[in-house]
Amino acid sequence: MPALWLGARAQAPGPRRMPTPAQTEGPFYPVEFPKDSDGDLLHNGTLPAYAGGQPAWVEGSVSDLAGRPVAGAQVEIWQCDEHGHYHHPGDGNRADAAFQGFGRVTVDSDGRYRFRTIKPVPYAGRTPHIHVKVKLDRRELLTTQLYVAGDPGNARDGLWRRLDEAARQAVTVPFVRGPQGWQAQFPIVVEA
Repeated sequence: MPALWLGARAQAPGPRRMPTPAQTEGPFYPVEFPKDSDGDLLHNGTLPAYAGGQPAWVEGSVSDLAGRPVAGAQVEIWQCDEHGHYHHPGDGNRADAAFQGFGRVTVDSDGRYRFRTIKPVPYAGRTPHIHVKVKLDRRELLTTQLYVAGDPGNARDGLWRRLDEAARQAVTVPFVRGPQGWQAQFPIVVEA
């Protein structure tokens, strides 16, 4: 994976911060984890690289309410392919096999994580989003969804609309064009 680090770090310890709001896992969390479930969703095992969608880097940090990094936490993401299909029997297993669709990374001592994926796309009834889950040891700390700032579908999405303004701001991030594709910074705050 080419390296481009934008310097996201957990915030320095300070006043108690608002936890990232929880949201539904949705119906498409993997029933069976793929053999290749690393942080590069554009390469699925030995298959040719996924050429669909718009490549994106999603990165950030995982910290506790005091701003301390949650070293060793695992961050999982899952999302649909460019045609709106998940790797899941509930979606007819119609997703492009070259798109990994699910990834898992362990954050470093600074709480940082990073995924290479595609900019999320809409599908029937949903605005573009990426599902995110954070675990520490055997505990699930958070399940939420990341949304694309400025996407017109947000205002029509029932899950996004149910959030108050502060919660929307916490889970809605800009995707900015960079030299290696879209870039998104998604800081995650959990009760660890």
